[in-house]
Amino acid sequence: MMRTFSRFILPLLVAAGWTSTAAAVDPARPNIILVMADDMGWGQTSYNHHPILKTPNLDAMAANGLRFDRFYAGAPVCSPTSATVLTGRTGERTGVTAHGYPLRLQEKTIAQAVRSAGYATAHFGKWHLNGLRGPGVPLLDSDPLHPGRFGFDEWLTTSNYFDLDPLLSRRGAIEEFSGDSSDVLVDQALRFVEQQQAKQQPFLVLIWYGTPHLPFRALPEDKAAFASLPPPSAEHHGELVAMDRSVGVLRQRLAALGLTHNTLLLFCSDNGGLREVQPDSVGGLRGYKNSLYEGAIRVPGIIEWPAVITTPRITDYPASTMDIFPTVADILGLPLDVFNQPIDGESLRPLLTREIGPRRQPIPFRHRVKSALVDNRYKLIGDTPELVEIELYDLADDPGETRNLAADQPVIAEHLRQQLRAWNQTVDASVAGLDYPERRVTPADPEPVSWTTASQYQPYLAEWSKRWEYEDVIKRATPASDR
Repeated sequence: MMRTFSRFILPLLVAAGWTSTAAAVDPARPNIILVMADDMGWGQTSYNHHPILKTPNLDAMAANGLRFDRFYAGAPVCSPTSATVLTGRTGERTGVTAHGYPLRLQEKTIAQAVRSAGYATAHFGKWHLNGLRGPGVPLLDSDPLHPGRFGFDEWLTTSNYFDLDPLLSRRGAIEEFSGDSSDVLVDQALRFVEQQQAKQQPFLVLIWYGTPHLPFRALPEDKAAFASLPPPSAEHHGELVAMDRSVGVLRQRLAALGLTHNTLLLFCSDNGGLREVQPDSVGGLRGYKNSLYEGAIRVPGIIEWPAVITTPRITDYPASTMDIFPTVADILGLPLDVFNQPIDGESLRPLLTREIGPRRQPIPFRHRVKSALVDNRYKLIGDTPELVEIELYDLADDPGETRNLAADQPVIAEHLRQQLRAWNQTVDASVAGLDYPERRVTPADPEPVSWTTASQYQPYLAEWSKRWEYEDVIKRATPASDR
């Protein structure tokens, strides 16, 4: 029998950032829409003073909700961040150590949790959690790791990045679409929303764009304003124009349907900006995608929910994609057993209505041979696992991470070093499967593979080699004698 929060465990939950019981949850359960860009940097909104890019719809969303100036992707690359959204746990715990690694079937997801509470669930767009590398391709019904295996009733999905005229999979059936991929995803998601409204059923919808990830390809009218930029950067910014437009369509249609008031709408990016884009994509922060500096992990973050966020504001509270599942679970009063433990996020529910002081639980990161800890004002970065060589930054005074304070602030540095070492040990246990009832990983973690070499995709290669997004990758994977 599922147990909800009770007075006997409330003190433990408060320590982890949980603050409410099921009895205190608003009976009007919100619809939930989680929107995530792909490779959008912290500086790539006009509300963050981008010099040429205009994002009027994201600006309007920020002006009407809670805007985070310190929102963090769960990792500096896409797949691990996607895993954090679904599980509330850092990607390494879930088997998703880097891009292209699959999510373990033993993980518990936000979709499974809310579906058990009566929600309809849907995923639209980039999945990238089934172990396939290469440009995004439609997931097949036979795929053991498609979104349906993780709690999504409806899924219109591709394995990885995608752009114009996308080829997507609707529960395993391949469909071809015309137009910008952001417009396509929002149109399809709104059809699902309208179906659930007709049934009077609350819903969880994930919209995971392929924008503005390479290969950059925008509609002529969307890139026209950027003709003075190098062509790749012009295409990149054109994609962002289309994505912002689609956010506007989403918000306008929710309003027309009368759903805005009690819909929790969240927008973020899956990692920081790209080095090769002009103008600078990270708003003056240090580093880009694939590092652990702020430019790689700090991203745009907005929550709009008029029923609860009645006074729009900007917060400096450090928050993360790892907080999304715990926040939703807290709002809905879900039982603790919807999670695998330990979780790395905390509930942001109290923050939706007021500032709540310092974060109780630091935000941890691990990527390749580095790990990091963001503990309110200070951030520690070090080599994993020993953390012998460390860097300490005061993000309040030095958001650009220009001054390493490890030697100047030895007490703070050592405190964070010990915290990060202890956390790394728990991640090692998770990697070994000790979080699961079986006390092991089963089935064993597979290595990523390119879909061009996977047997199930061989029947499609001849036809898909004529498509612009697949032509080069299929050509490189096909022996010359077979062309």
